[in-house]
Amino acid sequence: MTGGNQLPVVLKMWQRLSPNPIGRWLFTRTICRRAPYFGTISPRFHELAPGLCHVSMKKRRRVQNHIGTVHALAMGNLCELAAGVLMEATTPHGMRWIPKGMQIRYLAKAPTDISAMAKIEPLPWTEAQDVIVPVSVTDTDGNEVVQADIKMYVSPKPVPSSGDHG
Repeated sequence: MTGGNQLPVVLKMWQRLSPNPIGRWLFTRTICRRAPYFGTISPRFHELAPGLCHVSMKKRRRVQNHIGTVHALAMGNLCELAAGVLMEATTPHGMRWIPKGMQIRYLAKAPTDISAMAKIEPLPWTEAQDVIVPVSVTDTDGNEVVQADIKMYVSPKPVPSSGDHG
């Protein structure tokens, strides 16, 4: 979890905006402005807390494949978004993260809207390490269509040098 009383910026923003639908829309737009590629799936956030991110996307023509189901890469994009926003909400102050890899298993076709749930046990990371974020994607009938394990590298933020530069 976060160090001291310092909540991550993304979590503060979610807590402030999420109580109403327009706030959730604004939260999503802000996330997609920061990482524009995620806007291609038009995500919707439903829940965010340290160690938890629930986000969904509608099955629209622009995310479909040639057989009329949600495209595999769109589902992968949703998994990466869920894991990344979870890490933003969970990583302690003074630490940073970056995706290092993803293993994804496509279990079934996704003929409907889909929902991704990323969940980990928040820990007080203090040293560099790999963290695996499991993500489960389900369709509107509750069928699991994708499982992903996204490896994140967590490390201390560099300490700014305070030497004389003049």
